[in-house]
Amino acid sequence: MSSRRKVTVVGAGNVGATCAQVLAERDYADVVLVDIKEGLPEGKALDINQMGAVLGYEPYVVGSNSYDETAGSEVVVITAGLPRSPGMSRDDLVTTNEKIVGSVTEQVVAASPDAILIVVSNPLDAMCHVAKSSSGWPKERVFGMAGILDTARFSTFIAWETGSSVKDVTAMVLGGHGDQMVPVASATTVGGVPLTKLVSDDRIAAMVGRTAKGGGELVELLGTSAWYAPGAAAAQMVDSIMLDEHRVLPCTAYLEGEYGIDGLYMGVPVKLGAHGIEEIVELELSDDERQALDTSADAVREVVGVLGSSG
Repeated sequence: MSSRRKVTVVGAGNVGATCAQVLAERDYADVVLVDIKEGLPEGKALDINQMGAVLGYEPYVVGSNSYDETAGSEVVVITAGLPRSPGMSRDDLVTTNEKIVGSVTEQVVAASPDAILIVVSNPLDAMCHVAKSSSGWPKERVFGMAGILDTARFSTFIAWETGSSVKDVTAMVLGGHGDQMVPVASATTVGGVPLTKLVSDDRIAAMVGRTAKGGGELVELLGTSAWYAPGAAAAQMVDSIMLDEHRVLPCTAYLEGEYGIDGLYMGVPVKLGAHGIEEIVELELSDDERQALDTSADAVREVVGVLGSSG
């Protein structure tokens, strides 16, 4: 392997492979793709390396069934676990994925004791709790990818609705990753103009509803979970950490009193840099938004309650 810095992606399914591909194209770090399925990570890594010859990037992507190659990774993205299938709730996944994420975390920690963990496995909020307790790491170094994806979906609908460039949409989605997410219309602008000035309340409500059910809409269409936007969203978090960008991004972070929520992983805006979460940003919320966030917290607590001893 080269002497470039290293990022590991655990789970070589669609989300993991997309994340690895986007990171390879960024061209600043080597990528290790780990999966228990023989041949799968090796094959996807080989394919991504050969894509580099076409697109002109040259990090070394290696596929492996063991964690030996991952040693010394600075960031580890965990996508392992079963995806949702149609009609399956996120709760159904809890017990199966709890075992998988717990075992993966232990192996990651043994190989890369100083890494930062980004959890992508569903149900996301609960799996962050599993990774935190399995690793024993501080909350700054264990957090989840959900808000960027939800925000990306919301931003896409806003761009279409307003006929604007998605590059000029600044949106914010808080709360649990699921039907209880809280898109914050008051903190959402298009080219600096508040969304509420551009779009009627009922149209905003429709976009908010579609965003909240965004994952489900894709599961219905594809028969499995989405992967392009989730993979790219996880890669954006890796960028902010590895390149020390201090970007303010919505992530699933462990709250200890912020937003009036204690001892729970929730989606909030955080500042992400070389040491992981450097700051939790507290937005001014309207009464309705705060109430929606509390409701979302209750829903997350319920799913976390399904966890075994590690929750």
